[in-house]
Amino acid sequence: MKTYVYVDGFNLYYGAVKGTPFRWLDIRKLCQLLLPRHQIARIKYFTARVSARPGDPDTPTRQQTLLRALGTLSNFEIIYGHFLTNEVSMLQAGLPAGAPPKPSYAPVKRRLSEGV
Repeated sequence: MKTYVYVDGFNLYYGAVKGTPFRWLDIRKLCQLLLPRHQIARIKYFTARVSARPGDPDTPTRQQTLLRALGTLSNFEIIYGHFLTNEVSMLQAGLPAGAPPKPSYAPVKRRLSEGV
């Protein structure tokens, strides 16, 4: 069976490989192992370029290195989108002793990846 695989790079990285020895995951091999009876015709990898962070200025360089390596795979396409950032209120955890017993909410920035 001819199969196209769609990968959300943001969720793959942050949900499965960050902080593990599998950051250089062979995505094509993973697809073949997960779908042994399928002919992987194309892999479409969706991502957005990351920005440098104050505590980690090398993030864009590391991402670019990974994307260059992925770009060498046959039948592998990288589709760039962009991150959406919005502010939401979330229940604050770990309040100090003596804090009011009612729930306290704090603003939190949330980043979502949006494909093209």
